[in-house]
Amino acid sequence: MSEFRKDPLRGTWVITENQRIRQPREFLVDRQHPTLTICPFCPGQESKTPQEVFALRPGTTKANEPGWRVRVVPNKFPILRIEGDLNRQTSGLNQSMRGIGAHEVIIETADHQRSLAQLDIAEITDVLIAYRARLLDLRQDSRFHYLQIFKNHGIEAGAPLPHSHSQLMAVPIMPPVIHSELNMCRNHFLTSGQCLICDLLAQETADGRRVVSNDGTFLILAPYASSSPFELRLFPLRHNHDFALQNDQELADCAKALQDMLRRLYRLLEDPPYNFILHTTPPIHSRVSKPGYWETIVSDYHWHIELVPRLSQTAGFEWGSGFFINPLPPEDAARFLRATDPNLSF
Repeated sequence: MSEFRKDPLRGTWVITENQRIRQPREFLVDRQHPTLTICPFCPGQESKTPQEVFALRPGTTKANEPGWRVRVVPNKFPILRIEGDLNRQTSGLNQSMRGIGAHEVIIETADHQRSLAQLDIAEITDVLIAYRARLLDLRQDSRFHYLQIFKNHGIEAGAPLPHSHSQLMAVPIMPPVIHSELNMCRNHFLTSGQCLICDLLAQETADGRRVVSNDGTFLILAPYASSSPFELRLFPLRHNHDFALQNDQELADCAKALQDMLRRLYRLLEDPPYNFILHTTPPIHSRVSKPGYWETIVSDYHWHIELVPRLSQTAGFEWGSGFFINPLPPEDAARFLRATDPNLSF
């Protein structure tokens, strides 16, 4: 019989089907692979993007020229723009503000043919270093209430350009998903004196059924209330609220675990489309109207990475009810992924 499951981190419910055992091959997606005559993210095409705001490159090369390993540029067609004031307005029950924010592209590699899963640990570490640098820079702007780093892999997941890249958007409003997580973590801490995610990791480690990998530093987990097949979350085992505070060695450890997670999915599901989201603490700007608002966040929040393969479509019931239906229990997903060797060569 199917069952309702509640996500302890978000407070949302999903429906998990377990009518029959399904195999990974049932979730393979017929991927689209577009070709480009000229890719604006490739070396030698730097003039086709806005001027870079960050890059990892040898000291012998100049900005906006070839030679970079990772390059960050403003989105050429940004959803939000950094210039201007919010200009909040209210009309009856309606509220609005200008589309102020930031929208950047992190070009993860100079190699057009390789995906993030195919990069080595040092190369993935470079990508994470770029994430950290941009978070530290943009959080200084007091207009921004949250900085969201995400990756869309494949056309099916919202990435029209095949060159491996991720994005960063800074927004002046706390996103609802993050707001819910922050509240759940804070309430648990105020009640128990413990970090919700630390408690969750201890419980899941003891249970073991949903653990995909545990290298002693990072834990890869198929969440108890997964909203879709093969959904995964990656957590540092040591408590830390802020991804941007990680040192280079900690980022290298994260890169190793992230590579493990991506390669298991790549092998098992033949390079599926996916969305990857970094959940970290918001910028800690003081709030006159709410003194002490961030007082416990260092202790109550715990950064993590969420990955959702795009293997099924959201239909009317999900949109209307908010209940996602997952046709594969996370216990089965974790079992399949544990049995997948992430170390095979490409």
